[in-house]
Amino acid sequence: MLLLKLFLVPGLVALITLAGRRWGPAMAGWLSGFPVVAGPTLLFIALDQGAPFAAQAAHVTLMAVLGNVAFGVTYAWMATRWRWPLCAAAGVAAFALLGWVLVSLQPSPWVALAMALVGLPLAARAMPRTVFVNPGRAVSRWELPVRCTAAGALVTTVTLSASELGPVGSGMFAIFPIMGLVLGVFSHIAWGGQGAIHLLSGLVKGLYAFVVFCFVLALALPAWGTAAAFGGALVLALGVQWLTFKRAG
Repeated sequence: MLLLKLFLVPGLVALITLAGRRWGPAMAGWLSGFPVVAGPTLLFIALDQGAPFAAQAAHVTLMAVLGNVAFGVTYAWMATRWRWPLCAAAGVAAFALLGWVLVSLQPSPWVALAMALVGLPLAARAMPRTVFVNPGRAVSRWELPVRCTAAGALVTTVTLSASELGPVGSGMFAIFPIMGLVLGVFSHIAWGGQGAIHLLSGLVKGLYAFVVFCFVLALALPAWGTAAAFGGALVLALGVQWLTFKRAG
């Protein structure tokens, strides 16, 4: 199980990174909107702590998903003027503030779903508009290892510490914008602010599948059990991801 925790998510992150190099930052961002980190994290939590615990964590993740969106919008606007350290700091602060507020409100899964479905299109419209032009900069040899290591470290830390963190802490760390942060920073370095903006815009457009995935888990895990709930959530999330791809196309 530990080996799966260490290598599953880094492997997925590596694939997304390579897709970004082939098709650009917007595609990498869209793929990152899928629950690449949160999905395996919640699965490992369910296997270690039980389905009811994981259902509560998934509910918290769903409640705080707009905090992840706030990270993306804040970083994107900061990237129109500032370098990546300030953008990253401002984005994480926006995530922490809005995520804390939303979780404190304790909306039901249905209300949290409605909030996300209203907030996502508004966030997409709020993104700065830029035209992406690849500046042709060399890709750092450290990019892929750092991305994979950061994602693997987050998943391993959260799942091993879930009993101490509790469902709320586990859910908040599961939604922490590790994909937006790591991919956004490296896109910023490689392609400039325009690259980070396009990646984060793609991420916001891809989060619909993430929202559906967490919503299904929050409702289905206690009743269906781990295998059926994750299977159903994955199928629906893949369907939603395909629909967003067709709409974008």
